[in-house]
Amino acid sequence: MNDWIDHKEYPFKSNFFDLQMGRLHYVDEGKSDHAIVMVHGNPVWSFVYRKFIKHFSKNYRCIAPDHIGFGLSDKPSGWDYLPEIHAENLKSLLDHLNCKSITLIVGDWGGPIGLSYALYKPDKVKALVIMNTWMWSVKGDLHFEGFSRLMGGIIGRFLIKRFNFFVKVLMKRMFQADIPYSLHQHYIKPLEKPSERKGCWIFPKRIIGSTNWLDELWSKKDEIKNISSLILWGKKDIAFREKELRKWMTFLNDAETHKFENIGHFVPEELKESDYPIIDEFLKKKLA
Repeated sequence: MNDWIDHKEYPFKSNFFDLQMGRLHYVDEGKSDHAIVMVHGNPVWSFVYRKFIKHFSKNYRCIAPDHIGFGLSDKPSGWDYLPEIHAENLKSLLDHLNCKSITLIVGDWGGPIGLSYALYKPDKVKALVIMNTWMWSVKGDLHFEGFSRLMGGIIGRFLIKRFNFFVKVLMKRMFQADIPYSLHQHYIKPLEKPSERKGCWIFPKRIIGSTNWLDELWSKKDEIKNISSLILWGKKDIAFREKELRKWMTFLNDAETHKFENIGHFVPEELKESDYPIIDEFLKKKLA
């Protein structure tokens, strides 16, 4: 089972948490009173954070779940896959794991899903690492509305269910450099069957479909505006732009920002290990 996983790349023990809709897979590596919780987006899974986990688990507890429908988690056909419920699942997991002190690392849909936990328990979240994401309604923004209508509509659903289009085509375009075949397979294999791809095509639809939830999150933003934050932004992203970066920089009162000219959407995949000291120093300073 899962013999396609390269255990040198992803050498972690699998853990599972039972939810009403299925089993949620997560990585839990390292021992520390402080947990770094890494929340992924679409169409990836905890594998995208594998290099972070290897590095940061030397000094911190690293937790990286796979949303239901992704990675090694269950992929129930009858569930609705709403991001609001993914957020509830994350809350349930972290409450179960009894994390007392947390740094959240978020990207893509991991932004609103992960930051919803910070809004829920701001006293527990000591720091944020934000990478190419958002947490507000984008209704009326043609850049996002067009993508949501296309990839979340009939055409997108057909392309994703029939051809795994998001992973095989769009994902490759969202990298600045070519993703090696061996690594790309780790994103293709979890969504190999058409019956496993519902979560992948629901997310684009909900960019606009979950407007009310995103509005609700943004209305509570003052709960987290003073949390120490590190923004790591890939400038070659075709999804999130300078416009979204400026909104984060304007909103967060204690934010350190680093822009990477040659990185695309998936920052954890493309960030060089020589840049990890940026995160190390940030955590050392903010968690002291």
